[in-house]
Amino acid sequence: MLASASPRRLDLLRQIGVEPDLVEGADVDENPLKDETPRRLALRLAEEKAACVAARHPASHVLGADTVVTLGRRVLPKAQGVEEVRACLKLLSGRAHQVLTGVVLIGPDGRRGRKLVESRVRFKRLTEAEIADYLASGEGEGKAGGYAIQGRAGAFVCALQGSYSAVVGLPLCEVANLLAGLGFQRP
Repeated sequence: MLASASPRRLDLLRQIGVEPDLVEGADVDENPLKDETPRRLALRLAEEKAACVAARHPASHVLGADTVVTLGRRVLPKAQGVEEVRACLKLLSGRAHQVLTGVVLIGPDGRRGRKLVESRVRFKRLTEAEIADYLASGEGEGKAGGYAIQGRAGAFVCALQGSYSAVVGLPLCEVANLLAGLGFQRP
């Protein structure tokens, strides 16, 4: 079971041959707690999402994930609207940033596996025209940091260290290891 309404996460799971029985979003408050580091935020949100859905489906393996984009300790928003996307792109232009993806798997026996994957992404310096074109696409809205690396924003990335799939939203190697470690059997 996938505790996420993200179609990207579902597509990524399918890439490794995992078809969840159910895909169910979890309604959790995604605001950082006072003095919470970005790493702790990504893991806490993944944990809360998995726990929320696991409580409703205790006999299932439940996978929760959350992706946080940061500049230092500053957490960029899941951009809502053109102006937030624009602000994120201007901040990221010509700079490197961190993408932190937390994943938590809860087994039917209550055991939990968790992993935090850190990736570093460097954007080229963006022109006003590139930003305007990206804004017109609408692609960055609802995305952490205001961009989707698997889409048009892929052309902004001049360097990536870490896991591409984690930047998209789900680190596949780590998820496969968690599933195997908690006894998930593919049908």
